[in-house]
Amino acid sequence: MPTITLDRVVKNYGTEVPAVGGLDLQIDDGDFMCLLGPSGCGKTTTIRMIAGLENVTSGAISIGDRVVDEPAARRYVPAERRSLGLVFQSYALWPHLTVADNVEYGLKLRKLDKATRNRRAAEVMGSLGIAEYRDRYPAQLSGGQQQRVALARMLAVRPDTMLLDEPLSNLDSRLRLEMRAELKRIHQESRSTIVFVTHDQWEAMTLATRVAVMLHGDLQQVGTPLDIYDRPANRFVAGFLGVPPINFFEYTPVAPDAAQTLAFVQGAVPAGTELGSLGIRPEALRVEAADAPPRDGVELRGTIASIMPTGGSWTTDVVVEGRHVYTTSSQPGVVRPGDDVVLQAPRTALHVFDRAGDRVEVTA
Repeated sequence: MPTITLDRVVKNYGTEVPAVGGLDLQIDDGDFMCLLGPSGCGKTTTIRMIAGLENVTSGAISIGDRVVDEPAARRYVPAERRSLGLVFQSYALWPHLTVADNVEYGLKLRKLDKATRNRRAAEVMGSLGIAEYRDRYPAQLSGGQQQRVALARMLAVRPDTMLLDEPLSNLDSRLRLEMRAELKRIHQESRSTIVFVTHDQWEAMTLATRVAVMLHGDLQQVGTPLDIYDRPANRFVAGFLGVPPINFFEYTPVAPDAAQTLAFVQGAVPAGTELGSLGIRPEALRVEAADAPPRDGVELRGTIASIMPTGGSWTTDVVVEGRHVYTTSSQPGVVRPGDDVVLQAPRTALHVFDRAGDRVEVTA
């Protein structure tokens, strides 16, 4: 599949603030690109413009060498001529057709013979666990089952590019996990290009080859999941990814939070930098007894407020200088609520942001 390019794309519905503002994004052949962000950030509008279901206000969208939407040049290619597979939150199943007929619908439009249609439909329904419902109608299915039928209908035609708008949102936790694994397998085997809209960071982290984080219609950062997690471009990206969320310490020249342990940052950033906040992810902090020997790095002293088991890990809530700091670990440890402790982390675990919220690189 050719590369999909969005060049200064704007979508405005007549409001003062555009839904998407000047978006530049390239989706390469074979990418599993996740558009990630909170509700209202413009990610669904973006995928609908790529699909041809929304017109671009200004800018241009290209698929390979073909411009499919450019208002200034009066170019527009309708959705049905873009050769894209679409699955959205609204299932859009034909209510008068059975599951099998819905799955075969796109194959009929492509005029494939009956034997080929039946074989492909059986394969994809089997892989998605809906073969037993083949003779039912959509009204006889649960929301999660209907979602899988919509996915099966799209997968059956084997499109080069798949556009998926929160396709797992109506599945329970177990089915979501199974479908993530299935989508990962499909991508690895087919090498199709997938554009996947989600507000779920775990879906983005586990599925994507690249993630585009959006906020208020603007692109905040594009990169691999690990790049975005380990080197967030700004405070919003750092705070949006991570469960529990990153611990932020606001920095003021007069009385920075945890001043005795974070003061070294002043001498480790470029001259003239106006520091705004410091972040440490929960998994980077180790909980040690109050009398633990000091280490070269960050130390925060506090008192344990609570310890919360989550099944495979433990989250510890520590009160440090009047505020709550969260840590996570795979072992419960020997401390108890009420114990005085020291939280330790290497200096490399610090994320530093300036007054505007942009990332600042810290020297060792």
